[in-house]
Amino acid sequence: MLREHNTELNLTRIHNFTSMVLKLYVDSILPGQLMELPSPLLDLGTGPGMPGIPLKIAYPDLHVVLAESRQKRVDFLRMVRESLQLEGLEIVGKKIAADFQDSVAGVITRALESIAITLDRIAGCLVKDGLVIFMKGPHCDHEIQEAQLRSGQEYRLLQDLPYRIPNTPHQRRLVVFQRTGEPLGERKRQAMRRHPLRQIDSERNELFKNLKKLLGSHGIKKQQKALVGGPKQTTEILRQTPDRCEAWITNAEGAPPPPDAPDHLTWFQLESSLFQQIDILGTHSPLLLVSIPEVSKWEPRDGLPRGCTVFIPFQDPENVGAVIRSAVAFGAAQVILLTESAHPYHPKSLRASGGAVLYAKLLEGPSLHDLPEDLPLIALWQRGVEISKSVFPESFGLLVGMEGPGLPERWLKNALAIPIHPQVESLNAATAAAIALYVWSRSVRVRG
Repeated sequence: MLREHNTELNLTRIHNFTSMVLKLYVDSILPGQLMELPSPLLDLGTGPGMPGIPLKIAYPDLHVVLAESRQKRVDFLRMVRESLQLEGLEIVGKKIAADFQDSVAGVITRALESIAITLDRIAGCLVKDGLVIFMKGPHCDHEIQEAQLRSGQEYRLLQDLPYRIPNTPHQRRLVVFQRTGEPLGERKRQAMRRHPLRQIDSERNELFKNLKKLLGSHGIKKQQKALVGGPKQTTEILRQTPDRCEAWITNAEGAPPPPDAPDHLTWFQLESSLFQQIDILGTHSPLLLVSIPEVSKWEPRDGLPRGCTVFIPFQDPENVGAVIRSAVAFGAAQVILLTESAHPYHPKSLRASGGAVLYAKLLEGPSLHDLPEDLPLIALWQRGVEISKSVFPESFGLLVGMEGPGLPERWLKNALAIPIHPQVESLNAATAAAIALYVWSRSVRVRG
């Protein structure tokens, strides 16, 4: 049947009979000889029924669920099931995503997508302790490592078995992950018992309006709240500052708050188009609403402490976050945000800082143009003295110009320069600041 309908339906690119036997049928059946297969077993992206139908023929007691989204192939699979009278063979004619919640004990796939993406895709259907069986080629170490980094709290690597299709040179690997956590549906039910749930499906909703305002510096400053995006940062902030966390924000299909999230955390479920509007980083993962500390004022009369104080006038939030990250990394005493600066808790700044905003000593200063001339400031300017020849004072401020306008003329007389190739006009402001901070920190270590 596969050979008969292949030309019409483009079921497989393998046409040679011997290759079909080896690369389709033999390869499909081998996992059943290498391990005990769980049942029911979901064949994800089965195509013409590989490996699900050969496994069902070889192991009649195995309950197999074939998942295929292309209608012509679904029709072919139904014809095969009827012709071969295969009982215990289900066909799901749609693409499997995290919202698919029919429970299965195992998943098997020959699909080409990465392991990590597949683990996300089956979040709603694989039971706890269930197995995910990947039929891979020999070079998949990077996929395994990525999956362990992304899904290490939810899955563990159970088996990584190299094998060869008998009597051929074709190398394969059977990679098996075991689920250690509960399925998405059960985790959602548990989370709804622990956390207040607010569902938002209108742009006119006041909660949503306030969330959108947090995409700009003015809204962050007015509400004293911020949106955190990205799995790594949300996890770290939940663990390190749970008292500041106010809400967990997802679309309707999104993952619930983790089991160790504080009970006071509210779960906001947004209609998908609304969630996309506030997920400006494009993480497609839950966001965290946090309260942020008040930034104290700094006046020039307060002076500067020992070490380096970094003055930030950047209007690009990613530059702000990047410089704060460098300031913390190289041991700057404090960071002063000038009036021109974007807010350090802007979502893009938070992400660029790698979470360093949470640990930096931040102060709010005056405008760049109101800084007094008697401040011990060292500016960065491409026509200044080469930075490697400078001796840094014990206490000083590092000043980098705004994107575009640069620095006022009065700060250029004591400026330092980072030598670059003449074909390049200038460095990115955040990059220049990072290099200068490194040179300063190195000089401090050399002086002991």
